[in-house]
Amino acid sequence: MDTEKEKMSLGVKVSVITIIANAILAFFKFVAGIIGNSNAMISDSVHSFSDVLSTIIVIIGLKISGKQADNEHPYGHERMECIAAFILASMLFVTGIIIGIEGVKNIFNSSNIAKPTLIALIASLVSILVKELMYWYTIFYAKKIKSEALKADAWHHRSDAFSSVGSLIGVAGSMLGIKIFDSIASIIICGFIIKVSYDIFKDSLNKVVDHSCNEETINQIKKQAFKIDGVLDVDMIKTRIFGNKIYIDLEISADKNITLESAHKIAHKVHDKIEEQFKEVKHCMVHVNPR
Repeated sequence: MDTEKEKMSLGVKVSVITIIANAILAFFKFVAGIIGNSNAMISDSVHSFSDVLSTIIVIIGLKISGKQADNEHPYGHERMECIAAFILASMLFVTGIIIGIEGVKNIFNSSNIAKPTLIALIASLVSILVKELMYWYTIFYAKKIKSEALKADAWHHRSDAFSSVGSLIGVAGSMLGIKIFDSIASIIICGFIIKVSYDIFKDSLNKVVDHSCNEETINQIKKQAFKIDGVLDVDMIKTRIFGNKIYIDLEISADKNITLESAHKIAHKVHDKIEEQFKEVKHCMVHVNPR
């Protein structure tokens, strides 16, 4: 993508499409749950309705993070996307806990669960297919525009797909007379969703607390610096991840006998080279040490 505005626009477009799809799917599952006499499907529909809310949060995060820097926020607003990811991770965690609690409750009350009908089974299959397609659609664009909030939302879609797998197993098991299948599947799904929420939370936290880039990225930055004539050594490099952007402080060595103007040109070439090769770099500060 060429500009931050284009990235934000694409992210919002993806989110709006998933909101519409989720709303339609949630309504279908709710009706199927009532007609098909399936509490699992009704619960699954509530999960899909929560996805609508989460995607709205993503849109808000994308719009705020895409704003230009101003006097009060001279480094931009990229971290707002991490805040949106925090909220989504929390929603995933709560959703997982609720699914787990309901699963445990149903283990002890399986005799009171009514036998579902075929429409509930069909709704589960449709939900798995649609939610998995939504995951791949969202994660593709999340990686393309490097959006943590969109990535978190993609995993929210996948958590819903796994929730629907639980519903499918539960419905099929109940139709075969093995009602406890639903409860066991719900508890397993609970663990998966909690693990995903933890991963999203941890990744976003690293980007909020100025976590450094990985070793491979740092080595690649050094490699680009050495490609510039006049760079004798890389004395120091510090990186920090700011939302979906990278800030770099770099110290290089150059011949102490060259003019200040020549040293400045070397630093400028290093700056341009790094920002050209790493599109996620928002700012690169280069300092020249004499040698």
